Amino acid sequence: MNKSFITNLLAVLCVVIGYFFNQAIVLSVGLFALSGAVTNLLAVHMLFEKVPLLYGSGVIALKFESFKVAIRNLILTEFFSEQKINNLLNKAQPNIDFEGIITKVDLNPAFDNLLHVIEQSQFGSMLGMFGGTEAIEPMREKFIEKMQLSLAQISQTDDFKALVNDTLSQGNSAQSLHATVLKLVDERLNELTPKMVKDIIQTMIREHLGWLVVWGGVFGGLFGLIAAII
Repeated sequence: MNKSFITNLLAVLCVVIGYFFNQAIVLSVGLFALSGAVTNLLAVHMLFEKVPLLYGSGVIALKFESFKVAIRNLILTEFFSEQKINNLLNKAQPNIDFEGIITKVDLNPAFDNLLHVIEQSQFGSMLGMFGGTEAIEPMREKFIEKMQLSLAQISQTDDFKALVNDTLSQGNSAQSLHATVLKLVDERLNELTPKMVKDIIQTMIREHLGWLVVWGGVFGGLFGLIAAII
């Protein structure tokens, strides 16, 4: 069952029980927990969706071009720089195992770029209320896993294999192959839409962002308990 739904349901139950059974402490815990959970739920929703009248919402779509540039730089810098291509050409292997290479590449800089984009966006200040980018840090491993899978799938496409094999068979230089890869990457990225980028990132991290709602409810409830006791 959805973590956010359970958290909000428990908070609502506390409010109902506290109100109808005249339990001031339970009511306070429920109200604070509900406010914390709903606020965090709205924040998670605002990360992916544009909400009318709420400035800074829909940051993924707003920062679409930044994400495209970050993805482009990652692919060209980490995988297909001229130096890396030159090393591959020197090995003169007709069937290069790009998938094996991809699994060995450090994708932490890609996740760091994602955090930087979010932190520098309008959503950064709101995220700071819930622990800042550290709250997204647990998603690093899942992000890297998904990114490696996506890049490995690209390297296994017929178009990509044909490009590499043709270049190797023609004895083209690393600079020529780099230019061709650059063109191919740009063509693929131009096919991306804001919705596609949003769906990719949402699939990777939304499950983990659900814990923001849970902890918002927990800490809200604790504050409510303290307020009621005081």
